[in-house]
Amino acid sequence: MAKKAKRTTDEEEDKEVPIKGKDIETMAKLQNLAGAVVEIAKKRRDPYLDVPSRSLSNSHFNRKKRLIEMGEKKNRRELFNLNQARSYMQTLLVGSGCTRLIRQGKNTSIRGLYYMLKKTIDGTKENTFEEQGESDTVIEDLEVITGAMREELHLYAEPKGALAGPIVFIDGENELDAARMGAAGYPIPSIVEPDRVRIKKCEAKFILHVEKGTVWQRFNEDKFWKKHNCIVSHGGGQPSRGVRRMLHRLHYEHKLPVFCLLDNDPWGYYIYSVIKQGSINLAFESMRMAIPDAKFIGLRSIDFERCQLKDNVTIKLDDKDRTRAKQIASYPWFADKKPWQAEIKKMIDNGFKLEVEALISRDISYVTEQYVPERLQNNDWLD
Repeated sequence: MAKKAKRTTDEEEDKEVPIKGKDIETMAKLQNLAGAVVEIAKKRRDPYLDVPSRSLSNSHFNRKKRLIEMGEKKNRRELFNLNQARSYMQTLLVGSGCTRLIRQGKNTSIRGLYYMLKKTIDGTKENTFEEQGESDTVIEDLEVITGAMREELHLYAEPKGALAGPIVFIDGENELDAARMGAAGYPIPSIVEPDRVRIKKCEAKFILHVEKGTVWQRFNEDKFWKKHNCIVSHGGGQPSRGVRRMLHRLHYEHKLPVFCLLDNDPWGYYIYSVIKQGSINLAFESMRMAIPDAKFIGLRSIDFERCQLKDNVTIKLDDKDRTRAKQIASYPWFADKKPWQAEIKKMIDNGFKLEVEALISRDISYVTEQYVPERLQNNDWLD
């Protein structure tokens, strides 16, 4: 007869570990938040939270630092306001969940936290969270309220992106050489802070960041990183925070220039904007994410002619593309740059966009053997 699985007790599930290092500071921030709520209640005042606004109107471009920063505008979230009570409760619930993770010395995914906290409120048919999007938004709110990053709250997203090249990491207890990891490369973790991922050795001279894994595979297979002594990375489209943070660390800790090879379309321009200046929605993270000196190496609107491409590799612009391109052209960090204004105007005048993969129509390795080497040699890029 099969034995029944032993049930764990609440005490076993909530077993705490000694808090040390960065966790001490993060725990203090969460306790200060909870303490402030308690103090307001003790004074018989309506409990509230002041949440910094993560809106476009509360973000500005710091021209001196060349990155997007968050303003000082805040939105008050009140318990006894019917329109805000739910989000107030969710904010404290996420804070409580992160506190539990730190005390247990455990990490979970942002989706895992959603399921950890999703419950039906006693005596009602209401759930604490209906969709993960609700908890994801509250996690970002908690980051700006406490000043603690998601990674410091013991939360991570699904890993995205990879790199290859002459660099060795100490990842946990493992030593990983990104020049010896084959076709898959080194998968960039969600959490890449120095206490988790240490850079033991880096001999690269620069970073080439490409938009998609399909393009990255060509560079990896052709050993571009070996021929040019560089790191080649990708973010699977819009780079995750882990990828952006890794690029930021390599740029600032090892003084590696960053060159971006992205599609010739509004989305490619936007990805470059996020890597270079930061994200409007996550302006509070710009100082640890943005790389103002990053260069856009291609694909360019003039490449249709100078690379002698044919009409069958073009993709027609639609109204949404044109609107988005004009919005990007109006960004303060692009608005006063004539080369960028000419670039975007040329794409709109062309009436089509181009993916980096279009260069394959010239030759399977044209992008790795001719296009990028020529741009690097001639300092041919946009800033």
